[in-house]
This record gives sequence, structure tokens and C-alpha cells, in this order.
Amino acid sequence: MTTFAPALVPLLVTLPLLGAAIALIAGRHRRTQVVVSVSTLSVVLVISAILLYVVDTGDQAIAVSVGGWPIPFGIVLYVDRLAALLVLVSSIVLLAVLLFSVGQGAADGDDDTPVTIFHPSYLILAAGIFNAFIAGDLFNLYVGFEILLVASYVLITLGSTESRIRTGVVYIVVSLVSSILFLAAIAMIYGALGTVNMVQISQRMGELPQETQLVLHLMLLLAFSIKAAVFPLSFWLPDSYPTAPAPVTAVFAGLLTKVGVYAIIRTETEMFLENDVNFLLMLVALATMIVGVLGALAQAELKRILSFTLVSHIGYMIFGLAIATPAAIGATIYYMVHHIVVQTTLFLAVGLVERRAGSTSILRVKGLMRAAPVIALLYFIPAVNLGGLPPFSGFIGKFALFDAAAEVGTPIMMVLIVGGIVTSLLTLYALMRAWNLAFWREEDDSAETEARISYLGAAPGGVETERRVIPKIMTASTAGMVALTVALTIFAGPLYDVCTRIGAALLEPVTLVQLEQDLGSSVVKGEEVQP
Repeated sequence: MTTFAPALVPLLVTLPLLGAAIALIAGRHRRTQVVVSVSTLSVVLVISAILLYVVDTGDQAIAVSVGGWPIPFGIVLYVDRLAALLVLVSSIVLLAVLLFSVGQGAADGDDDTPVTIFHPSYLILAAGIFNAFIAGDLFNLYVGFEILLVASYVLITLGSTESRIRTGVVYIVVSLVSSILFLAAIAMIYGALGTVNMVQISQRMGELPQETQLVLHLMLLLAFSIKAAVFPLSFWLPDSYPTAPAPVTAVFAGLLTKVGVYAIIRTETEMFLENDVNFLLMLVALATMIVGVLGALAQAELKRILSFTLVSHIGYMIFGLAIATPAAIGATIYYMVHHIVVQTTLFLAVGLVERRAGSTSILRVKGLMRAAPVIALLYFIPAVNLGGLPPFSGFIGKFALFDAAAEVGTPIMMVLIVGGIVTSLLTLYALMRAWNLAFWREEDDSAETEARISYLGAAPGGVETERRVIPKIMTASTAGMVALTVALTIFAGPLYDVCTRIGAALLEPVTLVQLEQDLGSSVVKGEEVQP
């Protein structure tokens, strides 16, 4: 292993926190805050790329015991291929959305995203995301979630409008319930096993009765499913995300639910690999896909349509985990990366629509294909990608999931494949219906067109806002994200190979001896660590 790589791991968390402190001290010096935020995330991006290269080529994870404390007393930061890949993708998305928000702030001032608190909160949010991805123990994962909760509550209520405060209260109450469940599960696991280290938990879990294992397993799944917006625990998301400022909504949609999915992946592939709840996950995955996409069909507002499709596509990831084969896990990771990028891109494109048209309601917006062809293209490409049209990455990821399910070949797998195909088609229909009404429909509506949209009249719609100029940096950052969605297709082969290696490694749990070797320490031997 490269000797300097372990020293880079703590920087993934400490740099954003340090940047947040500097940005807060800078106060209302907008340019200083922008430079600090962009520089911080750029450095983290480079570090995460280096770490991914090191762990992938070296075929060995990087573990760092914070403060030099031995297992199980110290906090272990653990970077394997999965953690490194997700930190890399997250840093790219966070940087792109930050540039989008910089353009919005420069054009609008502090009305929508007060710069004094936006940049520190945004960097703290980034620190929480990165900490969650590299946490080697459950309590540090909990800390990452709480950092996310604090920062996200500030961001979701920026501007202090009535709707944002109302939805922010719902968001924080739901998040607190999830955190309480998670903390209770941690306490129960520590009481039963004497550790919260994920590697030690996986080794000692087999000592417990199956009934106890199942209770602990379901407690963690319940807590993480709320954060991941898995049906029926997804009721809070469609009302919470659309009210926030455009850049906040984009980063929330792309990343926050994926942190919950990541926690479920660790739970299912490491800590409870021998405790099988796959049939329950299959049912939940099917319900999440179908109910989410049906919700999208009933909406007349672009942000709400995308929020419901976000819920439905979480079902694909739960579907892949339920298959529980190396190929399926690899396909799940690929689809997770695809969804982070594409969903964020769509919300950024809708942010451009809102500025150009003064609304995001497909009942009000019309004629954008002629008026704003660039925005039309920036929406269309990720929309057909999310809908799963070949040859885009959405099609590749779904096909890989269906192929892995077909290899298992059980009747429930066939049902899930059909459900996944139906969900994909309905997603494409919902997004293309929005395209037709908002972009293709001309100003002089025909009676036939009005009849086609009349059934959406009772659905919640977007609020009319002032039409605003679109700074070039907002368009450029969105275009960059669209280019990244295309790159996921062009470079699907190398990326999918990495995801395949991740899937194979996750189903071979790390032993305590391997963890100590990754730490480069022989202070504590595996056989000497007792519950």
C-alpha cells in the first residue's frame, strides 16, 4: 500500500470541517467563502480519486485508527473500494452543485441562499456525508448521520419562508425518529456483543440466537430505511425536498437518501450476512418501485415528479441487495452511482426551468423548447437516462440487475423483474409527459392539449415566481453534470468492473486480523479481543 495513503483518509472529514470554520469566520465576504468552499471540495475530490486508485490497484483497504487507539476502543476510519468510490462521486456532485449555487447567489444576492450560513452549512453537510461513508463503526456512522441532520435542517429552511419552515419541521422530526431508532439499535448491539465496530460485529453476531439477531437486524433496517426513503417510510420526502432552494434540493436528492442506502448495504453484506431477510427486502423493493412511480404519474410539478421517481428508484437498489449475489451487489453499486449523478442533474435542470419560466408546474410552463433549447436538452438527456433507454447508464444498470435476478430464477425474482420493467416504462412516461407539456407544448394550447392535462388539475403545482436571468455558471455546471451522465455510459466498462470487484469483496466479510493488517498494527491480536 502507498505509505502516504492512510494519512489522507482523515482529511476527507477534517478538511470540510476546517473549511466550514473558515467560511463562518469570513462572515459576509462572499468571494472568500466561495474560494474556501470550492478549494476544499476540489482537494477532497483529488484525495478521494487517489484513495480509489490505491485501494483498487492494491486490492487492500485502508484503515486508520483515529488517535492511535487500538481496536475496539478507537474510532476506525475504513476506506475500501465502495467507500472510496462513493466519496469520489459525492465530491464531484457537491462541487458541481456548489458552482450552481455560486451562480445563483451572484445573481440573486442572499434572498434564497443566505451566503453567511450557506457555505459553512454546505461544507458541514459534506463532512457528514464523507464521515458516514468511511465510518468503520456504528457510532461513528451515527455521528455522520447527526452531522447531516444538523446541516440539512439549516439548508432546507434557508430563506425562512412559511413552506420551508413547515416542511423543515417535518423533515427534522422524521430524521430524529430515525436517529433515535438507530441509537437504540447501537445500544442493543453493544449490550449484546460488547462492540460497535462493524468487523467485530460481523464476527460475533453468530454467537447470538437467531431471534436476537433478527431483532437487531430489523432495528437497523428500520432506522436506515427511513433515511433512505424506502416505502412505506418515504412519506416525508416528496413534501420536504421540493420546497428547498434548487441547489439544496439537488444535493439532497442525489446524496442524502444514498447515505441511507449505503448503510443498508453495509448492514446486509457485512454485519448480518448470515441473517437472511431477503424475501422481506424483495417485497419492500417491489412496493417502493411501484408506489413511487405511481405517485410521480399523479403530479403536475416537476420537483414533485422527480421526488417520487427518486423514491421509486431506491427500490431498484433494495432489489439488488435482496438478490444477494456478487453480480447483483455490483449492479446495485453501479446503479447507485448512476442515480446519484442523474437525479442531481435533473434537479439542477429543473432549477434552470424555474428561473427561465418562473414556475415548475407543467400546467403553467410551456414552449421552452423554442424559448430555451439549451435547457430543453439539459433536461432531456438525463430524463431518458433515468427512464432506462438504451444505451444510457440507466439501461445498463437495470439490465444488470434483471440479469442477476434471472440467474437466480425464482418466481419472486420474475415478479420483481416485471415490476422493475413496468417502473422503468412508467418513469419514462412521467418524464416525457413533463417534457411534452413544459417544453414541446406551444403557447397557443389546443383544446385537445388542455384535455390531456386536465386530470392533473387537482395535483399540487409549482408556485409562480419571478422570472430571473440564468448566469452562465449555472448553465455550465448543469451541462457538466449532463456530460458526466453521458460519461457513465461511455466508460461503463471500467466503472462496472470496479463495481463488480466491490460486489465480490462485500460478500467476503473482513476479519479482525485483516483489519489489523490494514491498520498496520499488531498491538491487539484478534484472539485477544473479547466481548
